[in-house]
Amino acid sequence: MPLDRSYVGRSLPPTAPYQVGREKIREFATAIGADDPAYHDPAAAAALGYRDVIAPPTFPIVVTTAASQQLIDDPGLGMDYSRVVHGDQRFAYTRPVVAGDELVCVNTVEEITERGGHEFITTRTDVTTPAGEPVVTAWSKLVVRGEG
Repeated sequence: MPLDRSYVGRSLPPTAPYQVGREKIREFATAIGADDPAYHDPAAAAALGYRDVIAPPTFPIVVTTAASQQLIDDPGLGMDYSRVVHGDQRFAYTRPVVAGDELVCVNTVEEITERGGHEFITTRTDVTTPAGEPVVTAWSKLVVRGEG
C-alpha cells in the first residue's frame, strides 16, 4: 500500500511534555560513548554557563520518537513499519537541551517521494518548551522498502 501523499504538509498534535532528566542524559551519553564532562557533571556544565548537565547533540531522538510514533501508528498514512529503514537524521539547534527542560514535539510531514520502487518520507519535528520557546528542529528520513 503506497503512502498517502495527502499527508505532505500535515502537522500532528503536540506531544505531551517530556521532562528531561539528568540521569537520562548521563545514560544516553554513556551509551554513545560521549565522555564530555558537561554531559555528566553539573559542575562542569555550570562552568560553561548551564544550569545543569547538557545533552549530547543526538539526544533529541529520545523525545522526537514519540512524535514519530504518532505518524507510524496512523493507519491512514499506510506505512508498513516492518519494511522501514532509517535513512537520514539532522538536527538544527537554537540552544542545547539541558536537564530540567520540558520539551514538546510537533511532527510535520515535509515530503513523500518514490525512487527505485521504495518510498521516502521526510518529517520535521519542532522541539520547543511548553511555552513555545524553540530548542531544536530534527529532520528524519525513513525509507519504506518496496516489495520487489
